[in-house]
Amino acid sequence: MLLKDRVAVVTGAGSGIGKAAALLLAREGARVGALGRTEEELQEVVDQIKREGGESVALVADISDADEMRAATERAAREWNRIDIVFANAGINGVWAPLEELEPEEWDKTLSVNLRGTFLSVKYAVPYLKRRGGSVVITSSVNGTRMFSNTGATAYACSKAAQVAFAKMVALELAPHKVRVNVICPGAIETQIDENTEKRDLEAVKPAVEFPEGKVPLTHGEPGTSEQVAQLVLFLASDASSHISGTEIWIDGAQSLLQG
Repeated sequence: MLLKDRVAVVTGAGSGIGKAAALLLAREGARVGALGRTEEELQEVVDQIKREGGESVALVADISDADEMRAATERAAREWNRIDIVFANAGINGVWAPLEELEPEEWDKTLSVNLRGTFLSVKYAVPYLKRRGGSVVITSSVNGTRMFSNTGATAYACSKAAQVAFAKMVALELAPHKVRVNVICPGAIETQIDENTEKRDLEAVKPAVEFPEGKVPLTHGEPGTSEQVAQLVLFLASDASSHISGTEIWIDGAQSLLQG
């Protein structure tokens, strides 16, 4: 087991990439704090981990709320007396709209969840990570890092670009404590996040470009899976990546090279 006896806090663990990662990290020996906003979803993940012989607790919290994140992190630390891994994965697509139509409160919500949420997810775990060293993995996106053609996704892309800057700053700050910080940048992945995206009047600002059939070259247009992303998270969380910090890794089947 690559993560035997280690403790991982996974945000957005109730579905999609977060759920797949929580299950895989548990199978590799980690004790998992499954964090999210929907208790029923989290409990299903926790119950599955336990059925498979692992250890897990549900941590119900809004990642943009400082008090809730502090309490959830402290609960995970009390449960197992350590935190070794943070997978800061939770986020939203938010509203995609022309800049003139994007409301300030819509901008603020996207930045609050995606960027402030990442900050809080890492901040409160730092004292525990420093004790033994560890790994932080942050879910960014191809948007804002390699791709800028999804016009209207301005708030989302800016939040994702800022996550990369955050990771590089914190990677250097925490390196003396043997804490590694890296970023994954998924492309098209089969998750439910698109169902929670509000898109308004994008045709007016969409670039007049048609991409070849099959926007994901490696898979002839098919999206990746949450399980594939989870494998990357496992690599970055484990000692197999012990000399990697402050870097972003794209997992998109070369989509962003074509569509950037």
